[in-house]
Amino acid sequence: MNKFLKLVNFEMNRFRKFFFVLLLITFVLQFAGVIVTSFSFTHRANKMMAEMSMTPAQFVKENGYASFEIVSKSLWFMGPIAICAVVLGLYIFLIWYRDWFGKNTFIYRLLMLPTSRINLLLSKAAAIFLYVLGLIAFQLIILPFENALFKGIVPSELKYDLGIRALLGSNEYMSLIIPHSFFNFVIYYGAGLVSIFIIFTGILFERSYRLKGIILGIVYCAVAAVVLFSPFIVAGIVLKNRIFYPIEVLGLSIITALIVLFGSLSVSGYLLKNKVTV
Repeated sequence: MNKFLKLVNFEMNRFRKFFFVLLLITFVLQFAGVIVTSFSFTHRANKMMAEMSMTPAQFVKENGYASFEIVSKSLWFMGPIAICAVVLGLYIFLIWYRDWFGKNTFIYRLLMLPTSRINLLLSKAAAIFLYVLGLIAFQLIILPFENALFKGIVPSELKYDLGIRALLGSNEYMSLIIPHSFFNFVIYYGAGLVSIFIIFTGILFERSYRLKGIILGIVYCAVAAVVLFSPFIVAGIVLKNRIFYPIEVLGLSIITALIVLFGSLSVSGYLLKNKVTV
């Protein structure tokens, strides 16, 4: 266990600088977005009220109140989140390939460590997952401050306040990133974690068999993805939800996820032990 934790710490340290850059980008762009969007709305409201001799109440009656939703749905807000998602998505591949193509083919040193090779795979997956959780936690931390800044800029007669829970629910994308319940969080991010292991297995196929491995990896990822989402495919498309209850679909999805997870770990362990050589 101690060796595994050391590997996780090692993998996290390798991406630490990039992670802090992502945090900085998110912080700067989102707060800039709050300022720009808030002042833009306030300026437009004041201009309309001046040109049409409207009172704030009349403006609100015709245009509605402003809420933080206008910020959370802007490119300023969602753009940094998309950047973080893309970077971490690319890092799923980079976390393996830089060990092969970096200086001194570092993967050889990792494979010769006095620990089970499956720990290499688990530590890389754990590092990525922890960075995802770190970005989510950071977003939750700065969100109240962004909301407070919005409320400080927009006049009280032109806005209505949203609590953090309502604020998250007002944006469907934020509801996916930060689910309303712990249960949904486990489902969404559990599926994400299983997907990481599927991709890792595809990468190991390519590293084990090279050109033939590319085809094997793609086929494996496609089959695993179909199996993973098969309960929703069957219930939603083939059977149109007439046979299975939602709780039954959920139960089947958990079972298929565990099957895919176990299969990916087994295949990856076999490839690391028998096909990926130093």
